[in-house]
Amino acid sequence: MAPKVVYKVREDAPDDVSAQLGTDDALLAKLLWHRGLTTPEDVAAFLNPDYEAHLHDPFLMTDMDVAVTRILRAIKDGENIIIYSDYDCDGIPGGVALHDFFVSIGFENFENYIPHRHEEGFGFNEKAVEKFKESGAALIITIDCGTSDLAAAKAAKEAGIDVIITDHHEPGAELPDVHALLNPKRDDAYPFRGLCGAGVVYKLVQALIIKGKETGAFNLKEGQEKWLLDMVGLATIADMVPLVGENRALAHYGLTVLRKSRRPGLHHLFRKTRTNQRYLTEDDIGFTLGPRINAASRMDTPEDAFHMLATQDEEEAGTRVLHLEKLNNERKGVVAAMVKDAKRRLEKLEALPAVIVMGDPSWRPSLVGLVANTLAETYKRPAFLWGRDGQGMIKGSCRSGGGSLTSLMEAAGDHFLEAGGHEGAGGFSVAADKIHTLADALEAVHTNTKKEGVEEMHEAFMDADLSLEDVTDSFVRSLGRLAPFGEANAKPLFRFKEVTPARVEVFGKTKNHTRVVFETAAGTREAIAFFREAEDFVRPPKAGAPLTLIAHVEESFFMGRREIRLRIVEIV
Repeated sequence: MAPKVVYKVREDAPDDVSAQLGTDDALLAKLLWHRGLTTPEDVAAFLNPDYEAHLHDPFLMTDMDVAVTRILRAIKDGENIIIYSDYDCDGIPGGVALHDFFVSIGFENFENYIPHRHEEGFGFNEKAVEKFKESGAALIITIDCGTSDLAAAKAAKEAGIDVIITDHHEPGAELPDVHALLNPKRDDAYPFRGLCGAGVVYKLVQALIIKGKETGAFNLKEGQEKWLLDMVGLATIADMVPLVGENRALAHYGLTVLRKSRRPGLHHLFRKTRTNQRYLTEDDIGFTLGPRINAASRMDTPEDAFHMLATQDEEEAGTRVLHLEKLNNERKGVVAAMVKDAKRRLEKLEALPAVIVMGDPSWRPSLVGLVANTLAETYKRPAFLWGRDGQGMIKGSCRSGGGSLTSLMEAAGDHFLEAGGHEGAGGFSVAADKIHTLADALEAVHTNTKKEGVEEMHEAFMDADLSLEDVTDSFVRSLGRLAPFGEANAKPLFRFKEVTPARVEVFGKTKNHTRVVFETAAGTREAIAFFREAEDFVRPPKAGAPLTLIAHVEESFFMGRREIRLRIVEIV
């Protein structure tokens, strides 16, 4: 049975919350209160991220001294260094940041290596170590991977190559035997555990600059490392780590630098996608930059995205952007075909299963998560999709559709070789002899964990009731003080009760987006939904028929035109 979404308005904050938090904006005070900010000091820190005050001393991180000393020795002796980064929108920007640091100090004996997603899979792998041994590498620095890659770490040690791991994934019971392991989650030494991979790399760069200046190894211009924040902010937002504490400062200043970034690749990409760099937001990263960077590893080689971000050559930047745009369009086409195939299969079934499980050996594991997400959202139930990678392994991704995946995956654990993730999304691998019984196992587990005859409920909270007339310039400026939005700082959600559309339209090249237009005393106000048609909502909108709109309020600068609009979540 599909989980039913029940929308509730959050309870009111205390009557004196504005005075208590030191703001005369009642709605802003409520939004801050429900984000756990209960003192004027908390509010001041949240609304005014401060680079100096909110970034911690990098040497607080365990092994930082050891890592810095080893890298400075490699620089001094001219040793060959490998920067080994993951292939996603955290590892690649992190790899660019460390690349740019080495370039800025004039060190040249290094290379960036990114594993091929389809052929090598995620993480630090032994085959790559063999290549590095043959090339004479003396030091490997991983980015966004390595904490759980014990075999590769052992192979590197046996080959006489030192390894410094920089990562943010959860450590297992056993840590790899390496020269240094920088991971804020390995212990409680570092004050903030939520950094992404590129964030950990930035702490390493900060430490290298401090120690390099102290020892006279090199001396960068004051604040030069801040230009790397465009990559760190990009990764922090794209990797969906919690945007609180140190991450909020990194994301805030990262967006500031991105809006001024001098990278030719970004300039070409912004022009190609008609993105206004001056007003870049976290949504532009989520819907424009991130997908194109990830398209490189999903469809081809991740180096395509790396070079697009790292190059200083205008011609190369333009060529790289055109290639990424081509890959992203191909990715959209392949995923659309996979979704169509999956829906066709489901339509042939007598009844829709409580858990959707399907796959095809020809499907790329790198793409099945996108398809699973579409199916889970469409059918409001868990979706597990799988394909076969270049090494013959059956790998997949799953999305929850509103419920929780954790209990499902744990209860059916004997069917998985590997399984992990969180309530909303996860990944898995399955042995060939288990794939044919996976659907039955998950269906049985799902049935056994639900009370018979009781519909599963999923609660979603709205921040406040508003009228369309409340959506003014000053209101949008007030909301903007809470940005950037993301994990642990969700974009505010509002309910607009009993509003009557003047028009309901479709738009876009393929006419698959919906626009609901309202006429108010303050003028026309539009509400839009991408990739959803009127019939997809609980109550299909009709001109002249009152409805209740659940939506975010956003500011758009598409094609240079500023517009305040509503982004529809649901219509009831």
